[in-house]
Amino acid sequence: MGEHIQDATPENMTMMQGFEWYVPADGKHWTRLDKHMTNLKQWGIDNIWLPPGCKGSSKEGNGYDIYDLYDLGEFDQKGSVGTKWGTKDDLVKLAHTAKDNGVGLYWDAVLNHKFAADHREKCQAIEVNPENRNQHVSDKYQIDAWVGFDFPGRGDKYSKLKYHWYHFGGVDYNAANKKKAIYQIIGEQSDGWAATPDVDGEKGNYDYLMGSDLDYSHPEVEEDVLNWGKWIAQEIPLKGMRFDAIKHYSETFLRKFVKELDETYGKGWFFVGEFWKDSLGDMRGYLSRMSHKFSLFDAPLVYKFSEISQANSADLRKVFDGTLVQTDPVSAVTLVMNHDTQPSQALEAPITPWFKPLAYALILLRNTGYPCIFYGDLYGTKGKNPAPPSCGGALPKFMLARKLYSYGEQRDYFDFETCIGWVRYGTWDRRYGCAVVMSNAGPGWKRMHVGEMHAGEVWTDVIGWDEKEVVIGDDGWGEFHCGGTSVSVWVNREAEGRERFGETFDSNIYEE
Repeated sequence: MGEHIQDATPENMTMMQGFEWYVPADGKHWTRLDKHMTNLKQWGIDNIWLPPGCKGSSKEGNGYDIYDLYDLGEFDQKGSVGTKWGTKDDLVKLAHTAKDNGVGLYWDAVLNHKFAADHREKCQAIEVNPENRNQHVSDKYQIDAWVGFDFPGRGDKYSKLKYHWYHFGGVDYNAANKKKAIYQIIGEQSDGWAATPDVDGEKGNYDYLMGSDLDYSHPEVEEDVLNWGKWIAQEIPLKGMRFDAIKHYSETFLRKFVKELDETYGKGWFFVGEFWKDSLGDMRGYLSRMSHKFSLFDAPLVYKFSEISQANSADLRKVFDGTLVQTDPVSAVTLVMNHDTQPSQALEAPITPWFKPLAYALILLRNTGYPCIFYGDLYGTKGKNPAPPSCGGALPKFMLARKLYSYGEQRDYFDFETCIGWVRYGTWDRRYGCAVVMSNAGPGWKRMHVGEMHAGEVWTDVIGWDEKEVVIGDDGWGEFHCGGTSVSVWVNREAEGRERFGETFDSNIYEE
């Protein structure tokens, strides 16, 4: 009989959110990412979640103010050819650079609504209570709504559909009396919002979020957006999609959308949704209804990080309690911050700067979840209150430690409120492993077992924040330290790849 060939250990994957809210609106973002692609790959980034690159309401818009799905910065519409991020040509060049470097791209699909209509149309509507969308606060009457989308710059290229009042379920403005309210449009297909749980039940029915709300019960809307999914997959070599605001539009439609893309382009494709809610039960229910062919961002984990970072000596042992990564690790995208939770944004979840390295260690160096690095933590943020890269510039070292050493069986030492640790034992072909210890109070230490196979080795902190040397005993145990309100990542000083931690990550993405 032939010898059994042992399977290679799969490489750890890391995603980066490729933008923050205050990236300059100079049309150069695709070009900047293109120039830094090789650097990102070298430091452990495998996939990038791109910002929504479809034409928005203006050249300053981040793309969540979406106007035309089929304009990727190709047509002169809404004041420019390019989007805030750049032109379609820039995007295509970026996509090919990413592919050449082995980096996948995830498109941010904004499918819930449209903004910046080309003209108004009269339609019948009912005002509803903003806090209970099932409660009518007026009789049906005629409003003058911004719901006519002609796409004059694009014409009929890629899609011939022009959008009218009957393609939408709701708006928030009546031009006839200049009144702002939530108006439920009485359309051709139905006289109500999408039913719960097809949309989320918050506020009675959370179908309406913003802008001109698309009605997926209309077959023309469904067909046009399904076609768009297949079209963009042909235009740009993608590896997946991030779906915006999935609480607010039809699950039934999204299941169909994912199924069609999965069948056509799905080998290796990844789908993740923004179901931003601090309710683990609701998130798990959504995953179940999507047959777990889908992942969600772990919002409860972000709130847990925020809570612990602002408390005085909080219990680190409970950091994963009530989180998605604890209950459904295969479906959890773990993160520390994003464009919605960063400072000055609507869902701001403040995380004290000293805690950022601990949080990133908790998502990058453990054996569960798919971690997502925030662009603003890697490159700094712009805006009225700019901030430098977080973690004292050491975040790339945590990313590299994940790529090189965070493999194999995990043993936790969650035995003290303010100081926890864990060990990754490595595998047959990624044998070095690592030991992590962190404290949210004073200096801490843990006696941890890394394995007799490491006896006599000298381990040091790859982050460089603790200068001690740990000699592993004959029994495979060592005493690992960290500074106060800090974290250390210990690895054999002779391990393959250690020299790379002396290199400098290029965080100057805005330099010409």
